[in-house]
Amino acid sequence: MRREQGWTRLSERRVMGSLQRFSLCFSWKRILCIFFLPVILSGFAPRVKDKEDLIFANAQLQPAQYSMFNWSHLTPLKLTDRSVGLQTESRVGSKPYFTLGGHKFLIFGGSIHYFRVPREYWRDRLLKLKACGFNTLTTYVPWNLHEPQRGKFDFSGNLDLEAFVLMAAEIGLWVILRPGPYICSEMDLGGLPSWLLQDPKMILRTTYKGFVEAVNKYFDHLISRVVPLQYRKRGPIIAVQVENEYGSFAEDKDYMPYIQKALLERGIVELLMTSDDAKHMLKGYIEGVLATINMNTFQINDFKQLSQVQRNKPIMVMEFWVGWFDTWGGKHMIKNAEDVEDTVSKFITSEISFNVYMFHGGTNFGFMNGATYFGKHKGVVTSYDYDAVLTEAGDYTQKYFKLRKLFGSVVAVHLPPLPKLSPKAEYPAVKPSLYLPLWDVLQYLNKPVISHTPVNMESLPINNGNGQSYGLVLYETFICCGGSLHANVQDTAQVFLNEKNIGLLGDGIKKLNIPKIRECQLLRILVENQGRVNFSWKIQDQRKGLTGSVTIDNIPLNGFIIYSLEMTMSFFERLRSATWKPVRKNYSGPAFYLGTLKAGSSPKDTFLRLL
Repeated sequence: MRREQGWTRLSERRVMGSLQRFSLCFSWKRILCIFFLPVILSGFAPRVKDKEDLIFANAQLQPAQYSMFNWSHLTPLKLTDRSVGLQTESRVGSKPYFTLGGHKFLIFGGSIHYFRVPREYWRDRLLKLKACGFNTLTTYVPWNLHEPQRGKFDFSGNLDLEAFVLMAAEIGLWVILRPGPYICSEMDLGGLPSWLLQDPKMILRTTYKGFVEAVNKYFDHLISRVVPLQYRKRGPIIAVQVENEYGSFAEDKDYMPYIQKALLERGIVELLMTSDDAKHMLKGYIEGVLATINMNTFQINDFKQLSQVQRNKPIMVMEFWVGWFDTWGGKHMIKNAEDVEDTVSKFITSEISFNVYMFHGGTNFGFMNGATYFGKHKGVVTSYDYDAVLTEAGDYTQKYFKLRKLFGSVVAVHLPPLPKLSPKAEYPAVKPSLYLPLWDVLQYLNKPVISHTPVNMESLPINNGNGQSYGLVLYETFICCGGSLHANVQDTAQVFLNEKNIGLLGDGIKKLNIPKIRECQLLRILVENQGRVNFSWKIQDQRKGLTGSVTIDNIPLNGFIIYSLEMTMSFFERLRSATWKPVRKNYSGPAFYLGTLKAGSSPKDTFLRLL
């Protein structure tokens, strides 16, 4: 079973309460005042045609001489005319720049993913984003969470996208939305729903009929929710990203224009953007859409590709990585706070708009984490701390204070006061007192699937025909001889004869010797999905469980009983009626364990570490 650790909210209290919905005609009162950039009196070298693109890029990056930014007269109350949204402009003798409502605008963005933060803490995190000096929120939209089954959409509770966007507006933040359909974001399958993999011919992120038909139905629902939240509808959304980092994939030249058209036809009227790293910029660019760049640090040469695809446009760094994600078995990734401050300072002096990824990472709740594959499968850990500007728990860091000081030095208004930190507590260790062996759990599961041959997780005929997305699958069949067992498993399998563990199968381990047996015994193969790869062409090969025939000495096995252990709340509810046993010191098989944490009458946040 998977070891998990992360910040856990113990209280059932609703800190935020219900979000009051305002009619759109009044929603402009909750929009952030714009970031005004005074006229720049600087002497830039004139652009010379037919020179190397890098010369142009260098001219773009010369430090500006500017007064302090002042947007105090551009409050939402005064910005009543929403006829002109975020646009790009270029004038002789001046760098290209963004305008919002006709006023110069520099984007100070920070990423927070609503689905990685408990709804009760949305307001706290957004207030901290605003208090740091940022003016824009960016967020992805995860298709796999919003449409877990075909045609069954979920925008409730922690997935209430509209409430999150409106709350940002209320606090005074503009929003750049990144709706995918693919988002990467270290999410399982890059945010694509696993039921897409039921089609054996499926080619993800292309104009393959089965994929775009599913995208169209999803966008019909999603974009109808997004349209009223746009700037010109008096909402906070000033820009929308087309897909995500397609230049790193680039398998279908018709795909990106198709997604662009899908957004426009459904009513997206705000500025469209693409997002790629410098190396893949040319492959991800779409004619007529603003190209933005992702980077780890300020490197002038990284802007060379950008200047090739668009000259008279302002520079936008869609992702400035202030940290990185962690994978199981690897070191915790960190990035120096001084380096982050230095890079952001260079962005500002060069009049480059930017988005800090991540401002607050949060948590990969449940099994939403993705995985990487660079010769070996590595699952992303439960924590999405990312060494971000705020910790996973929402606490301040050196990066936060350094950026707040930097922003405070370049704006002409006082930044909002710092929100208080949430109270936390350290509780006594919890030692499980009861356990339930996996073999005793089977009677409480839904009816197993009977199949002549193994069936991969996504293709199991369960969940209204949508298969299984996460968790584990147990395959059982009787064998009457030993020999060389061969099976393709994704990702890791424990193999048992009856209840005795005889070995592992997994990444790079496809064979296992089964000792001689005197009579027929039950072969059990317990397969764990450790996260679907979220990046690269490898996403096409992410069906989990047993993915093909199982043989002993090249003779196929058949007659399988297949149990789904999806680890959903309904799954655990059924275990309440089970007969749990006192923990045995010498038991080493797969099991569920039960312990009690005594948090008192006023539980507080705490850090859960499993040892």
